[in-house]
Amino acid sequence: MRVEIDGDRCAGHARCFALAPEVYDIDDDGYLATPSGEVPAGLEEQARRGANGCPERVITLLADSPVGGAAA
Repeated sequence: MRVEIDGDRCAGHARCFALAPEVYDIDDDGYLATPSGEVPAGLEEQARRGANGCPERVITLLADSPVGGAAA
């Protein structure tokens, strides 16, 4: 699973961090400081909770694509 972050839209509610502190980080002002990237193994559900808790919807979760691409 991968997270895509649109930090320009973050309003600093810090709900992502409150719900998923092992996945999302915030700066000293409460704004999302996590870069886009892979979610650590085993933290997928926490990543979902944090993304769903964001009122601005700045976090997008992308499923991993299957190895070898789409089936023929």
